[in-house]
Amino acid sequence: MPETFEQLLDRAASAFGIDPGFWDIWGRYHTTTTEAKQAILRGLRFAADNLEELERSLAAVTRREWERLLPAAVVARESAETELVLNVPAELLGERAQIAIRREDGSTAGFERNLWELPQTAHIEMDGRTWVRKQARLPISLPLGYHDISVKLGATTAATRYIVTPDRAWTEPHLGRGGRAAGVAVSLYGVRSGRNWGCGDFGDLLDVVDWVAEDLDASFVALNPLHAIHNRRPFNTSPYLPNSSFYQNFLYLDVESMADYAGNRRAQRLRQSPELLAEIEALRGAPLVEYERVSALKLRFLKLLFAGFLREWRRGSARAREFQEFLEREGELLERFATYCALDEHLHQRDPEVWLWTEWPCPYQDPCSEETRAFRKKHWRRVMFYQYLQWQIDIQLRRAQQRARARHLSIGLYHDLALATDRFGSDLWAYRAFYVPGCRVGSPPDDFSPNGQDWAFPPPNANRHREDGYRLFAESIRKNCRHGGALRIDHVMRLFRLYWIPDGFDASHGAYVRQLSEDFVRILALESVRNQVVVVGEDLGTVEPAVRDALARFGILSYRLLYFEKNERGEFRRYEEYPRQALVSSTTHDLATLAGFWIGADIEARRRAGMIDERGYRSQIESRARDKRKMLDVLSETGLLPPGLPRSAADYPELSAELHNAIVGFLALTPSQLLAINQEDLTKELEQQNLPGTTWQYPNWGRKMRLSIEQLRSDPQARGFTAMFANWIIKSGRGNRAGE
Repeated sequence: MPETFEQLLDRAASAFGIDPGFWDIWGRYHTTTTEAKQAILRGLRFAADNLEELERSLAAVTRREWERLLPAAVVARESAETELVLNVPAELLGERAQIAIRREDGSTAGFERNLWELPQTAHIEMDGRTWVRKQARLPISLPLGYHDISVKLGATTAATRYIVTPDRAWTEPHLGRGGRAAGVAVSLYGVRSGRNWGCGDFGDLLDVVDWVAEDLDASFVALNPLHAIHNRRPFNTSPYLPNSSFYQNFLYLDVESMADYAGNRRAQRLRQSPELLAEIEALRGAPLVEYERVSALKLRFLKLLFAGFLREWRRGSARAREFQEFLEREGELLERFATYCALDEHLHQRDPEVWLWTEWPCPYQDPCSEETRAFRKKHWRRVMFYQYLQWQIDIQLRRAQQRARARHLSIGLYHDLALATDRFGSDLWAYRAFYVPGCRVGSPPDDFSPNGQDWAFPPPNANRHREDGYRLFAESIRKNCRHGGALRIDHVMRLFRLYWIPDGFDASHGAYVRQLSEDFVRILALESVRNQVVVVGEDLGTVEPAVRDALARFGILSYRLLYFEKNERGEFRRYEEYPRQALVSSTTHDLATLAGFWIGADIEARRRAGMIDERGYRSQIESRARDKRKMLDVLSETGLLPPGLPRSAADYPELSAELHNAIVGFLALTPSQLLAINQEDLTKELEQQNLPGTTWQYPNWGRKMRLSIEQLRSDPQARGFTAMFANWIIKSGRGNRAGE
């Protein structure tokens, strides 16, 4: 009996990883609609509007799979035998396959195999021909890494990328007594100091490292994503919506510590001009980061410094050779990013109304067009300038990690890789084929967002990543864990499934789409081991148990927040109930600070922004009162609030010193391997960095620290906060020198 339209559609959806439905956090099942399945398949270039289209599309998928001699990529275990799967027409079974292996280090090996002797695992009749699947085992053990294997069969030659991976990510062996450590999380852009230019920079980071090492005896400094952004308010300042996920924001450069500044008298004279002194003082004193002004100021100086370096580059100095080596290492990835930046600047200067690459002249919208290549050749200095900036960032980040390790921070810098990428940024311009058009990524309804969330960026095309041999995915990990000892993967569920919202649908009518999870997680583990970086997977929200099981199996740390860790009765878990293989923290950039939580500052912010009505406001205030009471209960039960203190939330109108100490101690005493306290929670600040669902309604990603770096080390109240945290670090055995 022939299959119906619905059956074929379900088969096609399953082949592309589209789940038939999902359970929400309230235990309700949501069935993926026919319309959603069709829309997602269309985004994947799979025609599914009617029965005939489905039949043709499915037949084409099957044909492409079987007519391919080798898969595009093989992701294998280090302990497994080297095996290849070959798809062969039956009429060639009497042939010999010539197999050539090129290891990552350049060494080679070759083998021949008689096809008729190889085990057969499957076959298919297709277009009047029989195709057979053969399995070839090779007598060679390949080391961890990226290797290339080619097979010649008659007149046909095919190649695959053979990736050998470990079974677990890297685990830091020096985390203090009992394998635990602590650190401080800092939004670098918001760091105040008496020397920066209105935005925290890598010079400030050196001072933060010194403070953490000397005053806290901690093991790491956790940073916001440092990704390149467009530095325009209010839409282009989120570090979690980057222009590029491969390269960093030049705003973090410490201009005055650059080698080219020391010898540039013109830049030094400009720096001392009354106009510049006044501007820098104003930017330092501004309550929020003035992204556009800081960007314009730094670019003015950076272009002066680059002009000086260009003269040195023409002379072929040692630094010029270092720069050339950097360009060769970065290759096309940096060239495309720098070309995008140069085009963006050039076309906006020509027409100030042009802000997006989708508004550029059509030839420039293609990174490979003749016109784009001609632009790159003609404007090579402008392109090189943006390459130079990334070189300088690399130098300063390396210096910060070297400082951290020299100060005996066992982990050092803890970086953050964003999930999203700006659909109007360089990643989409340069690598459009790696994203699925016609859909956006988001999350289904939950208690945090009852209507779901629409994050407004396109989902990744997992099949295209496999076709590329996962090169781009590996680079995204490699680039972001460079010069660090830990890497946080924002929304780690991305490696397993993502919630897709087709265009024309709202966030409550999307569908989960499965990823090539085993491949992605294994490559993440490989890069973790190679770079000796601990991996933390941000697994908040709707998380399948199988996801956490897989993360645990691969040694990837879970991410646990005080606010969300409750038992089935809705009570806060006791500290001993937290998992060991995890990072524990008080909050995130998207949630209330501890002090803000206690007075409901986040709820008030949502009301001011028009996100909740009076009924919703009252409901959230009542819910918060219950949570505060439950938090006091667990702090009292675990002995962290002394018996003589009251246990009613009404007796604590704000986060008192006793409560602050008890909460930090509660987190420190968990068995979880890593503890991160946000700087805002250490110094009891009220306002969170980001209010999800807002843009102009809230000053997202612009808040500065209440206290400067200098004040953290001199202000009596700040020193009290630091001493309290340091005491818990030592008492809980998380001290950086606790194991000595």
